[in-house]
Amino acid sequence: MTMVLLALAGCKPSAVTPAAPAVSEAAGYLDHAQPRLRTLKLWLGAQELVTEIARSAVEVQTGMMYRTEMGENEAMLFVFPVPYRAQFYMRNTLLPLSCAYMDSNGVIREIHDMKPKDETSITAATDDIQYVLETRQGWFQRHHIGIGTVVRTERGSFAETFWGGRGDTVP
Repeated sequence: MTMVLLALAGCKPSAVTPAAPAVSEAAGYLDHAQPRLRTLKLWLGAQELVTEIARSAVEVQTGMMYRTEMGENEAMLFVFPVPYRAQFYMRNTLLPLSCAYMDSNGVIREIHDMKPKDETSITAATDDIQYVLETRQGWFQRHHIGIGTVVRTERGSFAETFWGGRGDTVP
């Protein structure tokens, strides 16, 4: 059976967005952790994160599911083709995480703490979320990163890195 899913860090949405890619449960990622994804450095002010990039349907759907370790300055960034009202929960996610919902410019609009295996949806307040950045729980607070922070990549802005200028060259 094919399911349409958008998932973050093992978090599954409680509502389907038209931009969601179709993914089969037979893809194999629903019952184990996925291998480490390609990374990109992100900067949030002076803070640097080595960030795995989840873009494909399976990468997004699986996210941080079943993983048991995440370094203090490691993260996972979920990249969506269009902005929408994000809704996520923590199915099969064993680590406590914090997630930043970001708009198409890479500006943090919301930060939420998420509990392992909690399937209560966390719905964005707006429908303009295009990226979600997941870190170890409390990372944003520990590093004094808040709402309004602009996140940049080692290649420039999110728009330049993922959609324009130099082309869609980042995995």
